[in-house]
Amino acid sequence: MDLGLHLNPLMKLRVAVVYGGRSGEHEISLRSAQSIRKALDPERYKVIDYFISNEGKWRPRPIVPEPHGNPEIDVVFPVLHGTFGEDGTMQGLLELADLAYVGPGVLASSVAMDKAVFKRVMRESGLPVVESVTMRADKLDPAAAIAALPFPMFVKPANLGSSVGISKVKDAAGLEIALAEAAKYDDKIVIERGIEGREFECAVLGNLDPIASTPCEILPSREFYDYDDKYLLDAARIELPAKLDAPQTAEMQRLAIECFRATGCEGMSRVDFLMERATGKLYINEINTIPGFTSISMYPKMWEYSGIPYPTLLNRLIELAMERQMRRRALRFTRE
Repeated sequence: MDLGLHLNPLMKLRVAVVYGGRSGEHEISLRSAQSIRKALDPERYKVIDYFISNEGKWRPRPIVPEPHGNPEIDVVFPVLHGTFGEDGTMQGLLELADLAYVGPGVLASSVAMDKAVFKRVMRESGLPVVESVTMRADKLDPAAAIAALPFPMFVKPANLGSSVGISKVKDAAGLEIALAEAAKYDDKIVIERGIEGREFECAVLGNLDPIASTPCEILPSREFYDYDDKYLLDAARIELPAKLDAPQTAEMQRLAIECFRATGCEGMSRVDFLMERATGKLYINEINTIPGFTSISMYPKMWEYSGIPYPTLLNRLIELAMERQMRRRALRFTRE
């Protein structure tokens, strides 16, 4: 069966790296794309740049949303963090274009991006998440949050990445300010019970049979691991491997894979955890379907420590994208 994929071993695979985008993480995307571009083997791949500006303008050309409309592309590597890239919108475009692409599909991307929906999926899957309430931005009710949760609390836009718009609050006055701040970024707000404890990350790789990396621990320089600490201050410390005993490590890896499967992810994701200091209980905080690929990003660092160097990781992600596309093209979408 001819699946129409460019698999001639004598020819370079044409990889479209899509980066930039209409997101608060635009600059991070540029750095991730630069790292990927440098690490892809030029003897094996021909890289084609697809840049999207802050205003949503594609350069030098857009991807055409129809089958056979992009004959110059064999596989797409989306490096778009946050909104309009990691939330299922870009994945929908690539599905319409019938292109192989790296990372999870439409549903998994949108579920992972929406913190409220993600928590619901985790609870229904029997996986541990922190207690929370969700509010609409036009019906914010601080009193209801205070009645449901103790201080401190975390206030988050439901759909945003890299800790943008997130606040930690310790009293009612701070809660009102934080709700107003989060409402600048989304029309749905998640308020969580604040966990005093440790922060961890674990990388997942694969399609139908995923594997988990050695976890790392994040030691923030601030009260929590916010945008500045992640990308600007260069003050947070990382412990890789995380200082966990063997059962704790195995449990974190198990939960990371179960989270990956419950959201329907394929390709790659990074699962973030909180461990409550008082109880030792482990909570899944979130899953990132297009984790950072910059020189300091933990997704590739965890895999490198686990025995998969950066260039090999990129090769594997592209192989997984092609594998999934072949599987999807074997399916029927209309009656015979």
